[in-house]
Amino acid sequence: MTQTLSSLARLTLRQLRQVASDLGVTLYSRKSKEELLEAINTKQGSEADLSSIESELTPAPRPEAETHVVFLPRDPQWAYVFWEISRDDRESAQAAGATQLCLRVADVTGLAPGSTHPHTLQEVVVDSHATEWYLPVPLSDRDYRVELGYRKGGSGGWISLAFSSVARVPALHPSEQILDQFVPFSLETAPADLSTSLLEPADTALHERLYQTATSRWRRLGRGSEAFHEMEDDLLASSGLNASGAGLWASGRNESGAGLMARQRSFWLVADAELIVYGATDPAARLTIGGEEVPLSADGTFRIQVPFRDGEQLYPIEAVAADGEQKRNITLAFNRTTPEDNSNPADQAKSEWF
Repeated sequence: MTQTLSSLARLTLRQLRQVASDLGVTLYSRKSKEELLEAINTKQGSEADLSSIESELTPAPRPEAETHVVFLPRDPQWAYVFWEISRDDRESAQAAGATQLCLRVADVTGLAPGSTHPHTLQEVVVDSHATEWYLPVPLSDRDYRVELGYRKGGSGGWISLAFSSVARVPALHPSEQILDQFVPFSLETAPADLSTSLLEPADTALHERLYQTATSRWRRLGRGSEAFHEMEDDLLASSGLNASGAGLWASGRNESGAGLMARQRSFWLVADAELIVYGATDPAARLTIGGEEVPLSADGTFRIQVPFRDGEQLYPIEAVAADGEQKRNITLAFNRTTPEDNSNPADQAKSEWF
């Protein structure tokens, strides 16, 4: 708001300071009334010049929008899509008879660019003035591409405007891929008969020797499921029972096979557990578990899978520095019990009458 010099002169010093503050005059509180009048008059004159200059300038041209569409998976079940349509493309589509703005979602998993799986195309009608939309994802863990276009009225034709980039929708459940490589063990194999190489990728000898060392002091006690099997075998041998717990006459049949009608079937079950010992130390150190040297990876980590059967197992772990002056150690003790074991592998399944 511009005021004349005569009208400003009638204002008090406090009022002049308020006007100077509104106009952005610097150090207005230190100026006298005459100085304020001069500063305000100068400020108003410069603002009038700027206003006249701005009125003569033409508005800056806005960049023309380009038609594009972006597909962003939000989670395994929903995706966010936003787009922009240029004025020329919109007017051309309307002149061609466009009636409905649509998004087409195509499954392109494992296909060459531009291809789609048959019967997987889904079309979603959106508001004609909308620029964003949430789409339900048909299936997770797949690759999708979105096409933006118009549906024609009457003939039912299609006017394509733009394609999005291919994006992967994450899986709904954790991956079923198992990276750990578990190897079978056998307690019937003597440690001396196993390979002593520690550099082979599939070195089962090291795992077996570690288990034999950890359980050697407890094996002769006959604990756990091994003792249970020994007692079971002795009981069956002395009582004349078969492996299912049934005797000769338990099914109601005599020695010649005559008797009541019965059914025969074999059944089996296997279950076991493994123990994983892992850790890390200096990559140049020497690591031993129960006296057996364990190879380290390049970053100094180690991971050993050993059998975990009934009884107590001790795993003394020691790391010695490369110069031999520093040592660190830890001893891990584990104890497993199997209160009940009525399992048998498939090759040992016996036919039972019931």
